[in-house]
Amino acid sequence: MELNMKASFAFVLMLFLARLGDAQSPAAQPAVFDVTKYGATPNGDISKAVLDAFKEACAATSPSTIVIPTGTFQMNQVKLQGPCKAPLELQVQATLKAPADPKQLNADSEWFTVNYIDYFTLSGTGIFDGQGKTAWSQNDCSTSKSCGHLPNNLSFNFLNNSTIQGITSQDSKLFHINVNGCKNLTFIGVKITAPPESINTDGIHVARSSNINITDCVIGTGDDCISIGDELEQLHITRVTCGPGHGISVGSLGKTPGEKPVVGVYVKNCTFINTDNGVRVKTWPASHQGVVTDLHYEDIIMQNVSNPIVIDQVYCPYNQCNKDLPSLVKISKVSIKNIRGTSRTQDAVLLLCSKGVPCEGVEVGDIDISYNGKEGPAKSNCENVKPTFVGKQNPPVCAGAQSA
Repeated sequence: MELNMKASFAFVLMLFLARLGDAQSPAAQPAVFDVTKYGATPNGDISKAVLDAFKEACAATSPSTIVIPTGTFQMNQVKLQGPCKAPLELQVQATLKAPADPKQLNADSEWFTVNYIDYFTLSGTGIFDGQGKTAWSQNDCSTSKSCGHLPNNLSFNFLNNSTIQGITSQDSKLFHINVNGCKNLTFIGVKITAPPESINTDGIHVARSSNINITDCVIGTGDDCISIGDELEQLHITRVTCGPGHGISVGSLGKTPGEKPVVGVYVKNCTFINTDNGVRVKTWPASHQGVVTDLHYEDIIMQNVSNPIVIDQVYCPYNQCNKDLPSLVKISKVSIKNIRGTSRTQDAVLLLCSKGVPCEGVEVGDIDISYNGKEGPAKSNCENVKPTFVGKQNPPVCAGAQSA
């Protein structure tokens, strides 16, 4: 009996020690790669330290975390290229500063790029400061031939099942965040900030991606808060505050041959403050063929917005097109519901659809937008569209159209 008890005790002890060893083993806890251990020093250029830490973290066979701790660091252009062997998180608590002079950067690359990683997380309260003030004068496409030839702040390409959380993009030279070829990517609690004069600094640009979520973000910049390119499926934008900026825009579309459809854009519970537009779809006249369908805007507040609701199929900045020929981008299945607030122009609702391919399946419900000025009440203007209505419309939308 005593031998059996001793044997049982020994067996239990062996199990306990084995589990203790498992709990303390590197496989049970994410490996941490602190960039200060790779040579990063305050106010120094940490580009090499970030790349060296990433090389080891990406090769790890268990989940790993790269840490950029509190402080201010300089950083040149950095590209983190997967695939990696296990989930990887980059925690940024620092302020990272790009070179202020655009000539110090390769215009064909972004400032900070992450490519081809599954289960990637960028987290923390860190700031990516693009120091873009010097570059903005080069972004005016009406006067500068170098327009659009500057690096974006952050670029995420071909990421799957990934999250961008908590970080701030500040004063980018061109777009703040560019998303391309991603699937199941979520932005949550991200802040984007730049002054109104920061030309062509879109907040988040999304194209050729699917199942993208943008939630609880605050975006103020000199161009679209969120812009949407072609080949986009299922984009959900929820509880986003936009302003200053040009609003949330699908397009512009139709200028390039072979553009693929935009299908499924949902904008809900968002607020626009002092923006040039609210919710907008823009396509070029004399355009190539395209498709935009399943657009849904609901429960949105407009505060002093110039053009709160816009479909513009004669979008032609700087007169770079032939307005006499119609857009060939087909817009259909659009719902606009419970939009309320104030407009700083009389043009509260503009549904200017193409005479070549008129909009179809447009539903408008419970619009209540008043004009701040003294010239008269808010107005709507409609072309080549016959919406159906649910609830009330202030101002009256597309007078004479069918009511549901």
